[in-house]
Amino acid sequence: MKYLCLVYLSKEHWNSCPDGECFDYAKGLVESGNVIAAEPLHAIDTATTVRVRNGQMSMTDGPFAETKEHLAGFYLIDAKDLNDAVNLAAKIPPAKYGSIEVRPVRELDVPNYQSVTGAAHA
Repeated sequence: MKYLCLVYLSKEHWNSCPDGECFDYAKGLVESGNVIAAEPLHAIDTATTVRVRNGQMSMTDGPFAETKEHLAGFYLIDAKDLNDAVNLAAKIPPAKYGSIEVRPVRELDVPNYQSVTGAAHA
């Protein structure tokens, strides 16, 4: 089952975890067959939020919501179950400085649904 592990860090800890440590962990997940994708994100001041209301698009600089921690990156993993996903998430290096939100990926409710990432990694 696929799980998205969202990495959240405060501004103070944005650069606390060395890139090499995150890269090495992701490489280990690739070797174990548990990773589908993993990428860091630029800081929140580079974000643009897009909304469409009544057919009109609007853009706002910055993230969607004011929070203490901001989305810093993600790991899309394949795990046996939630326990396995949580154990993998606990080892994500930035967990020492922020938090990791683990969320199951759901399938779309459409006829003949096939995940785009599932097809690419099958």
